[in-house]
Amino acid sequence: MGMTMTQKILAAHAGLDTVEAGQLIEAKLDIVMANDITGPMALPIIRQMSDKVFDKDKVVFVPDHFTPNKDIKSAENSKAIREYAKEQGLKWYFEQGKSGVEHAILPEAGVVTAGECIIGADSHTCTYGALGAFSTGMGTTDVATGMATGEIWFKVPSAIKFVLTGKPGKYVSGKDIIIHIIGKIGVDGALYKSMEFTGEGVSHLSMDDRFTIANMAIEAGAKNGIFPVDEQTKAYLAEHCKKEYHVYEADEDAVYEDVIEIDLSEVRPTVAFPHLPGNAKTIDVESMEPIKIDQVVIGSCTNGRMSDLRKAAAILKGHTVHPDVRVMVVPATQKIYKQCIAEGLLDIFVDAGCAVNTPSCGPCMGGHMGVMAAGEKCVSTTNRNFVGRMGHVDSLIYLASPEVAAASAIAGCIANPEKVGGDR
Repeated sequence: MGMTMTQKILAAHAGLDTVEAGQLIEAKLDIVMANDITGPMALPIIRQMSDKVFDKDKVVFVPDHFTPNKDIKSAENSKAIREYAKEQGLKWYFEQGKSGVEHAILPEAGVVTAGECIIGADSHTCTYGALGAFSTGMGTTDVATGMATGEIWFKVPSAIKFVLTGKPGKYVSGKDIIIHIIGKIGVDGALYKSMEFTGEGVSHLSMDDRFTIANMAIEAGAKNGIFPVDEQTKAYLAEHCKKEYHVYEADEDAVYEDVIEIDLSEVRPTVAFPHLPGNAKTIDVESMEPIKIDQVVIGSCTNGRMSDLRKAAAILKGHTVHPDVRVMVVPATQKIYKQCIAEGLLDIFVDAGCAVNTPSCGPCMGGHMGVMAAGEKCVSTTNRNFVGRMGHVDSLIYLASPEVAAASAIAGCIANPEKVGGDR
């Protein structure tokens, strides 16, 4: 019986020839990561287990959620992981002002690569599956154990195979595709399963599209999302990563719980309405009652990369944000921020009436730089729209692509970018 791509990676890291769905294994870890919320909680557990981390080149701390520090408690949390990283001599500690959002900076800096087994104390650690790695979020205790020992237990997941065909339309990106998929299978449709993306349609997806899709696999309940390592992936790794990597491919007779075909040419600009990422609706402005909005957020570990900001800027160029709307643009890393300056994107955003914020998770989880009041509505390129996610429990979040978000900022209501246009 053949193995899926994920199962092959887990088997290799467990030192086994084969594994099968449901099997309990102990696997060696290549990277273990925590942030300024989860990291401080992990430190007492790590210290109980060991006086040092298992490998100073494989343990990573990224302060990004409440940075720049919004209050005394967040400052203390950042201080705790900063001092621990210095004490341990960690290679990868990403200080605020020199890095960015964890799931954008780790691939950009070459910390993660294809074929690795990666865990992080953040649910969207599954982002790195875009590179052909097994990558998943775990609880603080498990991550602390991983940091101390370099190993962790897994139950090998079964898998759903998503066969992507066709080519996305002009205003359709990875965000529309993954919201479409979650809308199709439900927020528990891939519960503790691996979402494995394949098919000729993958070649039409940029690396940023793939990062977005893998990032939101968790929103379908998945253990991980993973893409094959193709020429695009290899080119990205050649640019960003100096580590050697291993390419794993699913066996032809690999067993999948389900096989789902997605024709990318049929996917339209799609928005996840409150209060679930699976509440997917295509935008048909002619038949919709206008949904007036108060705020737009363009950024996050899901859609704060360079191509995302270029797409938003192409829509906003020559336009002004609606007078009733405030817009936060948050580049995901300092490198992206600088590239926005070099390409003139910051001029476009500021001229349109947007606030451009420093790289941070900030508004995504209602931390700062965009907290909402009761009754307010936001179109956001982030990944979750749960009750109270961005502020008051009576606020409403609509998840969308950067182009939909930018078009909505101009219109003052949820809008289809096809109606606004822009050069791509």
